[in-house]
Amino acid sequence: MAIAVLEENVRQVEQAAAAEDAAFADVLGVLTWHLTESAAFLGLLHANGATGHTEALAHALVLSGRVESALRRLLPEGHRLSAPDGLMLAVAMVSGAVGGPTREVREHRAVAAWRLLGVEVGPVRPFEG
Repeated sequence: MAIAVLEENVRQVEQAAAAEDAAFADVLGVLTWHLTESAAFLGLLHANGATGHTEALAHALVLSGRVESALRRLLPEGHRLSAPDGLMLAVAMVSGAVGGPTREVREHRAVAAWRLLGVEVGPVRPFEG
């Protein structure tokens, strides 16, 4: 069941990135919405730094790679996150800041973390293609 939820989360980020009028900041808003909604999604995005070779980890790495690919397609040239490890490191840093008793608190912390990194994030909401 958790894998199906993760797949849907990743699919929404990919759909947001593939939208005709997609902008990097807006896709970060969709990603941030998922970060504030799902602890499993947070774990997925931290998987690229994990070790071990279980089937679940391998699947998580594939999903994390899909998120990174979707974001990188929209990353403006010369963006502060364009270094090879910069994008997913920033996502991991923001996801580490996403804690709190309510979704509103988690969203506030996530947006504040992006701001501290000097990254603009669009409206925090699910993708509704």
